Amino acid sequence: MPALPNTLYLPELREMLAENNTAELEEFCTALHPARTAEFMEGLTSAEAWAVLRNSDRATRASIFSYFDREKQLEIVESADRAEVGKLLAELPADDRVDILKEVPHEAVEQLLPLVPPRARRDILRLMAYKEGTAGAMMTTGYARLSEGLTVKQALEELGQQAEHLETIYYVFVVDAEEHLRGVVTARKMISAIGKPSELIDDLMERAVVSVDVNDDQELVAQRVAKYDLHAIPVVDHEHHMLGIITHDDVTDVAAEEATEDAYRMAAMQPIEENYLAAPFMEVWRKRSFWLLCLFIAQFLTFTAMTFFEGEMKAVFVLSLFVPLVISAGGNSGSQAATLITRAMALGHVGLRDWLSVLYHELLMGMALGFTLGLAGFVRGAITSGVVREDVNRWSLGWVVGIAVTGICLWGTVVGSMLPMIFKRLGFDPGYASTPFVATFVDVTGIVIYFTIAKVYLL
Repeated sequence: MPALPNTLYLPELREMLAENNTAELEEFCTALHPARTAEFMEGLTSAEAWAVLRNSDRATRASIFSYFDREKQLEIVESADRAEVGKLLAELPADDRVDILKEVPHEAVEQLLPLVPPRARRDILRLMAYKEGTAGAMMTTGYARLSEGLTVKQALEELGQQAEHLETIYYVFVVDAEEHLRGVVTARKMISAIGKPSELIDDLMERAVVSVDVNDDQELVAQRVAKYDLHAIPVVDHEHHMLGIITHDDVTDVAAEEATEDAYRMAAMQPIEENYLAAPFMEVWRKRSFWLLCLFIAQFLTFTAMTFFEGEMKAVFVLSLFVPLVISAGGNSGSQAATLITRAMALGHVGLRDWLSVLYHELLMGMALGFTLGLAGFVRGAITSGVVREDVNRWSLGWVVGIAVTGICLWGTVVGSMLPMIFKRLGFDPGYASTPFVATFVDVTGIVIYFTIAKVYLL
């Protein structure tokens, strides 16, 4: 199959469909990796894509389908022949088909479920019952499992029968008669022991298995997989019964999703799930305008604070010229701290119990950063032209600007580091302690700090 650009190959695909050339369509579906085949089909409508897939066997069809974007997958599931879609769902990994069905209208799900084989149907219903965002909602029930007491020879024979239906076989999980998780052994270790066919799997397996509870949050799952560098992690219930596994690719998807949500929230907007250009204009407007309006109203407090110090600004006009410089130091340092702590919390490096250590660390960092910026502020204030300063002493002005910048930078750093933890403690996503939120809060309080210092030293 020639490696042609996608857009150049579409006319040929449509010509095959028009001529009902089943032989070439079948070759197209099997000649390349499923991901590449799906990529060549990006320009086809969902009806055309499904017409192409129908020329392949069930396993190939499911493999290619899994690489379609979610929108095309949903269109196919909702519009294609129900019986054929039921067979397709049966071939998909358990977690993937559940994710798709959660986005399909309820009426369509009710029509499709009876067409899915009983075992797969029970699996779907069980997985759909778990709360979204938990380990149970992420897991797949297709995993390599062996009973205790098997020899290497017996274990390899058993795996040979299971392998065709499994998403991954790198880890093999060992369970007892009641399905309690007892251990894990890698496929590589089993193959290495192939010369000892009578050796027991129990002697090869690792008994200290890292696992997650079925109700654990998906962020915790991602943290644990990253911490232990796992290809898959087992999911158990409160009695340690083995329920399923979560594979590394699913964890990667979750990590990307969480990072995207944090990025949106730190930009003071609600997450947008759709493609940027495909998202409805009014929906994007609504999600962007809400927090912008909140922050805009919050900035009224800055206006109020400056009005309170109107007399000081009239008495020493040059003070007003340094307002943007001084308060930006607090907003920038606070935004830095908020970003660092939010990210550290997302990765599991920092927890609520570490708040005192974080506070101590950021106090020291705030003083160091404040001194650095304050020194620059002192120099800038001191070299201000006499025409602008009028009768204000250059060293006094430099001192006020330097001290104010130091204090506001320290304050911004502390606020930026503590707000994500406070939000987390109150049950909100730390991402809501966004850069604009921190900057707005520090702007208002920074005005008060700046003019209070000026009042003491200049007025």
